[in-house]
Amino acid sequence: MNWKKIIGIIVGLALIAVFVLKLKTNKEIATERVYQYDKAEAIPVKTQVLQLENLESEQTFSGTFEPIKESKLSAETQGKVNVVNVEVGDYVRKGQTLIQLDKSLLELQVQSVDVKIEELQADVKRFTILAQADAIQGIKLEKATFGLKSLKIQKATLLEQIDKANIKAPFNGIITAKLTEIGSFAAPGMPLLQLTNIDQLKFTINISENDLGQFKQGATYTILTDVFSDITLIGKTTMIGSKVNMGSSYAIQFTVNNTTGNRIKSGMFGRVVLNNSNISKGILIPSSAIIGGSTQPQVYIVKEGKAVLQNITVSQIIDDKSVISYGVQEADTIVVSGLINLFDGANVSYN
Repeated sequence: MNWKKIIGIIVGLALIAVFVLKLKTNKEIATERVYQYDKAEAIPVKTQVLQLENLESEQTFSGTFEPIKESKLSAETQGKVNVVNVEVGDYVRKGQTLIQLDKSLLELQVQSVDVKIEELQADVKRFTILAQADAIQGIKLEKATFGLKSLKIQKATLLEQIDKANIKAPFNGIITAKLTEIGSFAAPGMPLLQLTNIDQLKFTINISENDLGQFKQGATYTILTDVFSDITLIGKTTMIGSKVNMGSSYAIQFTVNNTTGNRIKSGMFGRVVLNNSNISKGILIPSSAIIGGSTQPQVYIVKEGKAVLQNITVSQIIDDKSVISYGVQEADTIVVSGLINLFDGANVSYN
């Protein structure tokens, strides 16, 4: 009998037994350390007893100012940029020449056409006299006359191209981008400058369908700016969205005269203020107490020491609070804090 082999087997079995025993002991220790959640145990929460409150008579809707007129200016003809008369920030007036393209070749072509026109004018004059005396056939006079008309059309086309080599401001405004330099090549459709007019602005807000009825086409509303507390503007409603946008809201657009010396800039934030004459009462709850999102908002109502999940309808949001029109009533107790471990039917403890 090989005693060494037997002893090796016994030692191996002993090590396996020790390893299994250690694993079992570790599992028992881990089980003792892990917190075993008892669903019957009361969950501490903070609550609020609901009551009717006066709703604010003033509503605000935030939005953004944008220019009504903004355009990227490009050339209608091709050529090298010879002159750039403006820099970013310059105020320009309608019709002012901003950029001049090289037009020397076009001007030479005009001179060549002028020489031909002068020559044909002399021919027409001479042929007219000869035709009257029956010294030549009338067809020569006709050809000279038609040739003169064609040259005049050619000259008018060249003059139009020369005029288009001068890129002019289509409206009053401020240069907000310069996209070319002297010596660059301009091609038709290539943006060279951006011109923005902020003498008049459009102000856009996005609202829920519940608030659509508060705005009328063509009506005027007070608009305040976030950055300038001393500025009050009047905006006229020019567009009420007829289709919901990606944010499940509707766009309302106002036209605003920038009577502030252009202190209001494109991209600044503001808000429309609605003053409601009728002060009503309603149930206000902290918006943080609502779960479930905008599609199906819910709150926990405390009934007989248990948290009961209740569907609600939010009719309005005022700052960090929500006005509830359905689902809860005066004297109900709702959970406002401690929602993390809460579930429908859970026992709760509260003061």
